[in-house]
Amino acid sequence: MGLLDGHQALVTGAGSGIGRATCLRLRQEGALVALLDIDGEAAAAVAEELGGGPVVVADVSDGEAMDAAVQRVAAELGGLTILVNNAGVGAVKPLHRYSDREYDRIVDVSMRGTFNGIRAAAPMMLEAGRGSIVNVSSISGMRPTRGEAPYAASKAAVIALTQSAALEYGPILRANCVSPGLIETPLTAPLMGDEKTRAGFDRKTPLGRVGTAEDVASVIAFLCSDMAAYVTGINLPVDGGSLLPSSQVEGVLTAILSLSD
Repeated sequence: MGLLDGHQALVTGAGSGIGRATCLRLRQEGALVALLDIDGEAAAAVAEELGGGPVVVADVSDGEAMDAAVQRVAAELGGLTILVNNAGVGAVKPLHRYSDREYDRIVDVSMRGTFNGIRAAAPMMLEAGRGSIVNVSSISGMRPTRGEAPYAASKAAVIALTQSAALEYGPILRANCVSPGLIETPLTAPLMGDEKTRAGFDRKTPLGRVGTAEDVASVIAFLCSDMAAYVTGINLPVDGGSLLPSSQVEGVLTAILSLSD
C-alpha cells in the first residue's frame, strides 16, 4: 500500500531532473501521474518509465494552456488531487547584463508558471474537497547567490505564492514549498564534471554530499501525503544543511577547531 493510493497528480517540468524523479516517486507511492513539459519527447520518455500516463506539452507561462492542461488531466485521470509546480529555468550572469527577454523568461516560467498552475488547479480541488499543492523554489530564493538575480527573485516569489495559497485555500487545500540546494541533475552536470570541484561541493555540505533528484522527490511525496496532513504554508529546504555555515567565519572557525583535535 502506497502513501498516495487513490490520488491523481500533475507534475510540471516532468521531463528530467527533479520533475522526472518526482513522477517516478509519486507513481511508486500509488498515485496516477500526468506529466507536463514543454519538451514532449522528454516527458513521453518518462511516461514510458512509469508504464504510461497522460503527457501534456505546454508552456507553464501560458495561462490558457495551463487551464486547458489541468482540465484535460483531470478528465483523463478521473480528478486531480496533487499538483507539483516544478518547471523552472535559470541563468548565471551579472544582474546588469540580463536582457529584458532573459529576465522575462526566467520570471515567467518560475513565478508566473507557478501562479498559473495554482490558479488552474485550486478551484477544481476545492470543488472536490481535497488537494495538495507543492511548489519547487530554491535555496537561492532564501539566500540569493551571485549571478542569479532574476532566478533568486522569482524563487522568492514562489515561496510567497505558496504561503498565500495556504492562507486562502485552507482548510480544504494544503500548499507547501520545497527549496532544493545543489542537486545533481542534467542542468547541474557541467558543475559536477570536474572531480576536484565535485569533491569541494561535497566537503562544504554538512551531510557530506551533493543532493540527488530522488532526495527532493521523497520530500515532495511526503508533503503530498496524509503524513503531512497538518502541514501547510511551509518552505522546506532540501539542501543537506548547506545553508547552515556562515561564509564570514566558517573558514576561520574550522581552522581553530582543527587545532583542538
